[in-house]
This record gives sequence, C-alpha cells and structure tokens, in this order.
Amino acid sequence: MLLSPEFFVKAGQLLLSLSILIVLHELGHFIPAKLFGTRVEKFYLFFDVKYSLFKKKIGETVYGIGWLPLGGYVKISGMIDESFDKEQMSKPPQPWEFRSKPTWQRLIIMLGGVTVNLIVGFVIYMMVLFVWGKETLPQDNFPLGMQPSPIVQEIGFDKGDKIINVDGKELDNVLELNSMLLFRPIEYVTVQKLNGSITEIEIPSDLGSDIFKSGQMRSFDPIIAAKIDSVIPESPALYSGLQSGDKILSVNDFIISDWPSFSNWMDSNSEQNINLVVERNNTNYSISIERDDDGTIGVFPAYNIKTTNKKLGLIDSVVQGFDYGYWILYDYVSGFQYIVTKEGAQQLGGFGTIGNIFPAKWDWKGFWMSTALISIILAFMNVLPIPALDGGHVMFLIYEMVTGKKLSDKFMETATMIGFFLLISLVLYANGNDLFRFLNG
Repeated sequence: MLLSPEFFVKAGQLLLSLSILIVLHELGHFIPAKLFGTRVEKFYLFFDVKYSLFKKKIGETVYGIGWLPLGGYVKISGMIDESFDKEQMSKPPQPWEFRSKPTWQRLIIMLGGVTVNLIVGFVIYMMVLFVWGKETLPQDNFPLGMQPSPIVQEIGFDKGDKIINVDGKELDNVLELNSMLLFRPIEYVTVQKLNGSITEIEIPSDLGSDIFKSGQMRSFDPIIAAKIDSVIPESPALYSGLQSGDKILSVNDFIISDWPSFSNWMDSNSEQNINLVVERNNTNYSISIERDDDGTIGVFPAYNIKTTNKKLGLIDSVVQGFDYGYWILYDYVSGFQYIVTKEGAQQLGGFGTIGNIFPAKWDWKGFWMSTALISIILAFMNVLPIPALDGGHVMFLIYEMVTGKKLSDKFMETATMIGFFLLISLVLYANGNDLFRFLNG
C-alpha cells in the first residue's frame, strides 16, 4: 500500500510539533533543577538507545538528539528514573544530587514539565486568536435548523430545532454543543421549534455516558438543503444527467425539503428505478435513474458550512484563549472516564491517531492549533499517578511530604520498572489499534 503525500505532510508536522513540545517539557525540568543546584547529566530530544544522532557536552551536561522519536528526557543526578542507574544510587548522596534536595524543591522540579506544557498550550491558543482571529459558526448560518440523533430526540429535541443558547449562553460555534453534551455538566438547552415556540430542554446528568455507549457521538448535524455538490464519475447520477448545483425537489412524488429527508427516503425505500424532480437555473427537470446495487446513485451533498472570522484584540485574545484552553483541558479530562470502558479502549490511538489531527496540507494555523491540543494532552497524561511518569514521582513526593517518610530506593526502582513496562504496553496497544484500523481501511 503506497503512502500518500498527505501522510508525509502530517508526519512532518507531527515530528516538528513533538520536537518543540518535548524540548519545552524537558526545559521545564531542567531550569528548576539548575536553579536549585542539581546536576543534570543529559538533556535529550528523542531516545538515544545504543547511539545518538548528535551529542555535545557543555559544562556538566551532555546535550543530544537520539534516533528513537518516542519522547525525550533529562537525566538528573541522584534520581531514580527510567535509566535505572543503580550504580549511582548505590553511592553516598552528594549535595548536587536530586535525592539530597528538600522535598519541595524536588516537587517543583518534577512539576516543571507539566507546568510548561500547560502554559504552552494556553499561550498558543491566545496567539492563534490574536494572529488569525476567531472562527464563529452561529445558528443563523443554518436556517433549516439541526438534525438531532435518535438518543437526544428521546429527551425532547426534534428535527429543525434551532439552538438559541446553552444554560443561557449563546454559542459562538453551534456545533460545539456536540462535545458539550458529551463531556460537560449542562442543565438545559434553549431551542426554537419549527412552529416558532421557544422551549427549554432539560439535560439529564448521565446523557454524556448514554451518548458514548450508544456510539452516536454527534448529537446534532446541521440540516442542509437537498442540493448536489458533486457527481461521482461513471455513476447512475452522471449517466442520467444530474449536475452539480441541482436542487432535489421530489423523489417518486415524495416532496424533499432537505438532504436528510432525501437520504432517509433512499434508505427506507428499495425501488430500483426512481424519478427525481430537480431545480436547475430556475427550471424544473424530471430525471429517471436506476440505482446501483448498493442503492446509491452517486452524488454528494453541498454542505456550504462557512465560518465567520472575527478579529480580536490582544486582551480579548488572552481572555478567550485562556477560556478555550480551559475547556479543551476540561473536555479531555472529562472524557478520560470513557477510556476504562471496553468501547473507550478500542478507540485508543497512537502516533497515527495523533498525526491525523494535523491538516493534510501544511497550514500554520492548523499546525499550531494541533500543537496546542497535544501540549495540553501531554500535560494531563504526564501528571497521571503512574510510576515512571512525572505524576508518579509527584505522588511519591506528596506521600513523603505528608508522612515525613522517604520511600526506599528499592521500592522506587520496582515501582518505576512496573510503571515503565505498563507504559510500554499501553503504547504498543494504542499503536496496535492504529495498525488494525489502517489495515482494515
């Protein structure tokens, strides 16, 4: 299977993004370590298993680039980490070593990487809003209203509803309601019904869980006109004379009001020969088509979903960038509860999944938005209380601060080894999911 040019564009963006974030994360450990007089033996981008692509010693620290792009590290003297340097730990503690420093200093050193990742993510969002502005997608852009999924129809939403506000706040992007229902505690959504009445729909507290279990991850899609965007080559639609821009008015005398009504009719009716009435250049045409064996005719709808760009000043960019970053972090943390389920575990992804969040064509705005998201994800993942991660070290340091007792080196070595192999297993599983999805199309 040949790799497309888009693959290399995404791979290049992923590699650049990770390189930036890894260096900044490790600087978050490096700088406080140096400020507290702790010796840093190595500072590496990527892992240098057996050999390095580049290395240079400056002062007491070796700076280098490894060949295995699975992360990076700083090796701090007197610290039990994934290097498992037992020889150093068997010697008497030295004043420049990590283990000789006060607990509060060690805690700051360990939290430095996570802190930097959080700051970087929030600052990038602020920068993007200031440089490129804010893209808005109000309900007014969808005059036909919204198409709710079956699960949200059960709580009172209907086809054609227009979203007025959520908990009294109007949305800049109405499609954000999909993630809000899945991850956030919403009390009510105010909608305008087809008859013009305004209704408040109460949102059950367990709706997010029900949405995830149902697999209906998109609770709402905008209703679009039954207008053809493009016709597939050598399809029944092409041979029958259908053209881009045609608006479907009826199918077998059934009146079509929008694309969902056309799609639903096609799904629920098995007639092989159908007759379409379409509008083209203000003239109606009757077109007969014989459907393919799979029931399709070979057309794509014209979505015409266009955002409106709103320029922001520096202060607004900072405020709204922080707010955007906060909700990105909130949604990710909230969604982590689903990972422990069978369905959630199947959706775990590795580098392929991460790479797919980047645009297929090199676009700096898309690159920085994706980088900010990865930075915030890295911050959260690294603070998880798993030995071998920053969060594992923080957990043990907090225990030491609370109890006044320092855990033994033997315990730390064992815990770190268990955590390390757990992480390797998760990485292999996640990338295995990517490979399985790739091989199965």
